Amino acid sequence: MVDLTEQLDTSAIEQAYSGGGSAPYPPKMMLALLFYCYAKGIFSSRKIERATYELIPVLFITGGTHPDHDSINSFRKRFLTQMTALFVQLLQIAQGMGLLKLGDISLDGTKIKANASKHKAMSWDYACKLEVQLRSEVDELNKRAATESGQGQQDINIPEELKRREARLDKINSVKAELERRAAERYAREQAEYETKLKEREDKERERKRKLGGVKPQAPEPGPRAKDQVNFTDDESRIMPTAGGGFEQAYNAQASVDITTMLIIGQHVCQNTNDKQEVAPALAVLAELPDDLGHITRAAADSGYFSQSNTQCFETAGIVPHMPNARQHHNPTLDERFPKENEAAKPDAVKDSNPVTAMAQRMKTEVGRKFYALRKSTVEPVFGIIKEVMGFRRFMLRGLTSVQGEWTLVCLAFNLKRLCVLNLA
Repeated sequence: MVDLTEQLDTSAIEQAYSGGGSAPYPPKMMLALLFYCYAKGIFSSRKIERATYELIPVLFITGGTHPDHDSINSFRKRFLTQMTALFVQLLQIAQGMGLLKLGDISLDGTKIKANASKHKAMSWDYACKLEVQLRSEVDELNKRAATESGQGQQDINIPEELKRREARLDKINSVKAELERRAAERYAREQAEYETKLKEREDKERERKRKLGGVKPQAPEPGPRAKDQVNFTDDESRIMPTAGGGFEQAYNAQASVDITTMLIIGQHVCQNTNDKQEVAPALAVLAELPDDLGHITRAAADSGYFSQSNTQCFETAGIVPHMPNARQHHNPTLDERFPKENEAAKPDAVKDSNPVTAMAQRMKTEVGRKFYALRKSTVEPVFGIIKEVMGFRRFMLRGLTSVQGEWTLVCLAFNLKRLCVLNLA
């Protein structure tokens, strides 16, 4: 791990220390310290500091020096934006070692807890009720101030109580303004999806020359919803459903994984509770990779990514998508597992079909089904290793920008672990 870190170009970080003052800790040593500790499940700056006294590998990395927790945390926060360039450099090192050549990838997302409690939040419904209560109390206090003036000492300090309630009302107004802004963004997005679904339905009716049955798409409703909320500790995090059926204050961390090597080649963090809007951002990240890494040809993603626009995004990028248009059952029937040849169209036969139809037919072929099955043994194990082996289940930092930098750091640590394994194989 130290050897790989030594190969990274850290000139951008070193230039930040060009001023005077006491000599800083060597940037490559600090990076190697962070990479190793994150790979070993040590994320707290205080625990990293303690590791410089207790763990022999860390003593080797630091050369017997002991950066204090404040220096470690300051370095981590200060150079989060440089992590993206280092992430790409590590992929280029892997390519130079003959270990990485882009071709097939799989995509997925996982919820990671924010550094905030879901109980330190205010919902739209509660904000409206509390606003009514506080305004009523302000009116009552003003009446008491008018009637009790000049009558000696009062039961309560009315000016202080008024000041406290006015401050809370200002906070409530800012919460409501933020929820209204988010609701407007959501409505614009849902309205666009609604119009797309209507157009798809009309196209099908025109093609089949008959009205379609079933429930028509429902138009979205504008405005905030009762359970929309803002967190006071990290207002950029979101309340998200978890696999166990509960809810957590979290971020949605995305990863694109090379199927051959299981290296993470693209990653980003979003605030959306599902993955439907994450294909375009993921492809934008992958488009920035250097050409010498190769070109992506096929991609596998679960049904949470499926939509006509996402399918078109893959096609526009020159990537053949493999996404089921519905949730797949764990126990498929024989006909579903082994479709007849005449039911599973050959890929060459669907080149001129629309992208969704072509992909649906592609997913019925033996080649398509086998390729899609690789998703479960590539990107899902990556998240399993990050959460269960490395133990990264909660961000240490707050705010979307900082969280994005820390997720890049986590992915760097994972790739370093993976490269060590691949190099020994």
